Amino acid sequence: MVQVDVFWSFAFGAGFASAAMRQLKNQDKPFESKFFVKTLLYLSIFFVPSGATLLWGFPEWETMQVGRYQTIPAWLVMLFTLTNVTQGILGYWLAYLLIRRNNFYGAFLLTGLGYFCMFFILVHGWDGTGYQRFFYSCSDWGARQCVQLWQPREVSWQAVLDWLSWLKSPVAVTLYAMGVVMLPIVFYWMSDWIKKGYQLGEVANKDRAEKLSRLTIVFILMRLVFIHCLGSAIVASLLIHGFTKLLNSTALGWILGLLVFIVLLYFIMIKRLGLWEVNKITLQK
Repeated sequence: MVQVDVFWSFAFGAGFASAAMRQLKNQDKPFESKFFVKTLLYLSIFFVPSGATLLWGFPEWETMQVGRYQTIPAWLVMLFTLTNVTQGILGYWLAYLLIRRNNFYGAFLLTGLGYFCMFFILVHGWDGTGYQRFFYSCSDWGARQCVQLWQPREVSWQAVLDWLSWLKSPVAVTLYAMGVVMLPIVFYWMSDWIKKGYQLGEVANKDRAEKLSRLTIVFILMRLVFIHCLGSAIVASLLIHGFTKLLNSTALGWILGLLVFIVLLYFIMIKRLGLWEVNKITLQK
């Protein structure tokens, strides 16, 4: 989605750099490394075309039900495809700076920040209806516009069933096909770079480094993304919704919801669960 991919691209870049943490630690020219080249290739060959395909084929869905084929300006398409690469470069570079300071955990936190922002927009959006916008697609195969535009709905069993019907929609099937191609590359590269990085030494537990399989690393990465980051986004959204309803004020709901969430995020996700999970793969002394 247009509003989401800027953060997803950032997370890809930071994630690839984090995976090559030990290889990049002593690298003086990060943009000349093979890891940056592969990051750039992934963004330009896979990520940009996938976003462009979704924007052309499902413009309402790709813009979170904001734009239509007839209303999307050319400059938005240009900016969308451009930032799908530039933000990945930015994420890679910022993670590299942390890695150079031996802050592997910080590099992974930066990656998590990108995924959290991405999921928060998908779950909450700017008006609390992000998940409704995501689970709505009225486009048929070959049709680039919706006959019935999206409208916000009250949560009910019928609404939930309608949202779940999205799972067999053309846009969902397209995403499945893209995921089959794109995700294995991400997980293979990241797990391979992390595993090979252990051979460079400076690990807290050499026995664990030798026994830790690439598949186990993939499972840890998936937990970090889909449990920690997505879970945090859901909690943040629920807090905002809860305080908004309790105080009958959108502004106060956002302020108090985010304040409580930040406290929970720091003491539970960052200081405890996140640190414990990331340390399983950084194995930093």
